[in-house]
Amino acid sequence: MTTQATAAAAPPPVSGRVRPATDSLTAGRLPRTVPWLLLAGCWIATGVVYGLLAASGATRGFDPVGTIFFGTVLFVVVLTLISRIVEGGRRSVDRLVTSLVLTAFIIALLPLVSLVWTVIANGLARFDVPFFSESMRNIIGDGGGALHAIVGTLLITLAAAIISVPIGLLTSVYLVEYGRGALARAITFFVDVMTGIPSIVAGLFTYALFALIFGPAVRNGFMGAIALSVLMIPVVVRSSEEILRLVPNELREASYALGVPKWRTILKIVLPTSIAGLVTGVMLAIARVIGETAPLLIVTGFTFSMNYDIFNDRMMTLPVFVYTQYTQAAGVSAQASVDRAWTAALVLILIVMALNLVGRLIAKIFAPKYGR
Repeated sequence: MTTQATAAAAPPPVSGRVRPATDSLTAGRLPRTVPWLLLAGCWIATGVVYGLLAASGATRGFDPVGTIFFGTVLFVVVLTLISRIVEGGRRSVDRLVTSLVLTAFIIALLPLVSLVWTVIANGLARFDVPFFSESMRNIIGDGGGALHAIVGTLLITLAAAIISVPIGLLTSVYLVEYGRGALARAITFFVDVMTGIPSIVAGLFTYALFALIFGPAVRNGFMGAIALSVLMIPVVVRSSEEILRLVPNELREASYALGVPKWRTILKIVLPTSIAGLVTGVMLAIARVIGETAPLLIVTGFTFSMNYDIFNDRMMTLPVFVYTQYTQAAGVSAQASVDRAWTAALVLILIVMALNLVGRLIAKIFAPKYGR
């Protein structure tokens, strides 16, 4: 009886080949963190070399672009060798191709890294409280600030956005939801043409329009807003049109099946579904025009005093402030003018970055919630 019970309780024999404890495909693989640690280590090593060269006087200061480039090249070589030793030839080739793709991406970012590094390194010289609290009124040498230019940039850009965003969004809604035939094709053609016009043409158009009405001596911030809106509208139209086309037609058809009219479907279904992309498109349009200099030089002019009224008198903007300070660099206070120009460029970059962060936050808050 005991023998029969034991035989019944014993597990059946395992048929077939017993699998090894470690799969051959995963044996001898580098941990996932190793490539990133190697990349950071190569950057640090090349950074130390560049730091020693800068300290010895062989180079003019630390070079972040060279550090990242040669560090990335060193990373490709080291990772391929380590992978060949540990993982074998097949996986080392895969690592080599993957690291080359990463290298191409990093090389594409090098101009941006160089730009940001240069602006920060030169712009911190006047990144102080007087720069954000004073204007250039009665300032000849050192000192002064760009408060009047910051205020002018924000007011003119805000007015341009108020003009451009409704026109651009309504145009894109028409093209996607209603536009058919020759009129829609004509609108699309002219929007494409407006996308490629030089910015100075927008300034000349605005100046000619207002000069015919108010005379040739007219200059104010509202003219700058009109000139920027001419450049903003096609960007808003094209970006928002592509985003609206991404909304699935099933959502529209489901709304129509419930008896909802088309205008309400657009207002309650289409626009909320695409709000994140629409906000991103608007932010791209603002970033496109906030740094324009040529049209603002023509229609808004420049001033050294504060002006909060965009409908009256000249206004200063940050791009024009950078231009005027750089052109004054041949005077007695040349270095002070150059420092103010670099700091104004840094502030302009920070404003664009802040606007993009605000846009992403708004898109995240008002985007439809898909959770149950």
